[in-house]
Amino acid sequence: MCPLPTAERLIAATRRLRRDVAPMTFGSPITHVYNPIEYAMRPHHAYLRRYATGPRRVIFLGMNPGPFGMAQTGVPFGEVNRVRDWLGIEEPVGQPPRPNARRPIQGFACTRSEVSGARLWGAVAGHFERPEHFFADHFVANYCPLVFMEASGRNNTPDKLPTAEREPLFEVCDRFLLDLTRILEPEWVIGVGAFAARRAGACLAGRGVRFGQILHPSPANPRANRDWEGEVRGQLSALGLCPGASG
Repeated sequence: MCPLPTAERLIAATRRLRRDVAPMTFGSPITHVYNPIEYAMRPHHAYLRRYATGPRRVIFLGMNPGPFGMAQTGVPFGEVNRVRDWLGIEEPVGQPPRPNARRPIQGFACTRSEVSGARLWGAVAGHFERPEHFFADHFVANYCPLVFMEASGRNNTPDKLPTAEREPLFEVCDRFLLDLTRILEPEWVIGVGAFAARRAGACLAGRGVRFGQILHPSPANPRANRDWEGEVRGQLSALGLCPGASG
């Protein structure tokens, strides 16, 4: 029997993750939970099939989807314009079971820009010019697939969840991260921000993977608003991973 292609193996792992998080519930102040690997499955699978075609030397690992990025497009850090115009992905997007009226899912019709995604993919596009040049050695994924919101629409992050909710979630997200690294066989996992770097280190310690961290591009971070791209270039250079380098 021929082995499944890399992307199909990763899609199977994503389906397991989707199944594992489906029964989870979260208490106050969380009132709405979106799972874009469910309702935005079509663009998410398109991303995997197009860009997860074999081993990747470096995985950049984010925390979880942003409300105007992956929550809309199904692609990590998936700011609409970058996903459609640079990554070349535009697919129908459904709806979460319980939408929050303050944070509607509009898919590729969303006009709000996800600053983090615009910065990350904008920097990648500026250096690599074409997606296939970047994805020859790199991949971008998220640790947790879920978006957590309060009734007001305020975004919440997985690290702020109570221990009783956080630990079962992290257990299934760790399983997915292990699957991701088994399938893509990276030399490096680079956390985009401190949370993702900590989770990668805790989950993958002793498995022959090297770790690093770059500054998260969130506009909530004053350092990111000064010169995010320049600071990240320096951080990657200090790791010996200056973009485009093969050593």
